[in-house]
Amino acid sequence: MAPTVVRDGQFRLFFFSREELRIHVHVSHPDGEAKFWLTPQITLATSTGLSTQQLNEAKTVVLAHLEEIQNAWHHHFGP
Repeated sequence: MAPTVVRDGQFRLFFFSREELRIHVHVSHPDGEAKFWLTPQITLATSTGLSTQQLNEAKTVVLAHLEEIQNAWHHHFGP
């Protein structure tokens, strides 16, 4: 299960159920994907197929929707 949290432009932010406990979000784009850790700060964990510019845009989208992502995480996985 991979619930979509946010769609913003060409980016879809989601997470996988039962993947790992550390809060993070996956970002899908037509050109590739990335994974960002959200704590203790927003940090790129992995990426494939995205340019540096697209990664910067993805990070900006994550930052813009951080509270929404965190709320969705806690709602889905619990406190």
